[in-house]
Amino acid sequence: MDVIDTWTGRTACALQQALRMTNDGFADHLGVAVRTVAGWHSSPDIVPRAEIQSALDTAYERSSPPVQRRFSLLTRPKRTAVEAQALRVAIAIVTRDDEVLLVCRRGSDSLSWQFPAGVVKPDASPVVVAVEETRAETGVRCTVREQLGSRIHPVTGVVAEYLACEYLLGEATNQDPIENAEVAWVPRAQLTRFIPEQSIYPPILEALA
Repeated sequence: MDVIDTWTGRTACALQQALRMTNDGFADHLGVAVRTVAGWHSSPDIVPRAEIQSALDTAYERSSPPVQRRFSLLTRPKRTAVEAQALRVAIAIVTRDDEVLLVCRRGSDSLSWQFPAGVVKPDASPVVVAVEETRAETGVRCTVREQLGSRIHPVTGVVAEYLACEYLLGEATNQDPIENAEVAWVPRAQLTRFIPEQSIYPPILEALA
């Protein structure tokens, strides 16, 4: 387990991300105001008060080993720009009315539902990759509405960039049967039946609420 000498807004936000909590949930977990958590996001170099340092220590020490491993991954020194670029993926969260677009990936021994995604090659734009990969995988044309944020993916370790997209046209069909078993529009309210809630980047849940 890593030892944090002094918590900052940046490391506090990393703990929040490792715990996969929203601002409201993290504030409640620590016993602080939501505006305090929001302040850490806007001012990552801020140093919280002594009593909040203690609350962060306790929250970290009581967290599970997987959470502590994710925190370690999030706070380790960043890769060089070339390495990070080589390991970036763009993930498209495509919505149509009250539905969201998913693909069912083929794994080595299992299937898993995910959002359409593609590797961002050097000098490529995540926005362009999100749109093009969605069309290549599903036949759906979309446009990027906003960027939801990025993180080091807790399982794969790649830099994942999340983009909220709006449906334009096209029928959802499996255009890549080697990689995917199925493509489907699912109700937003039923998303966590397909992807476990703890695996979903919190801003995605907030955007789909």
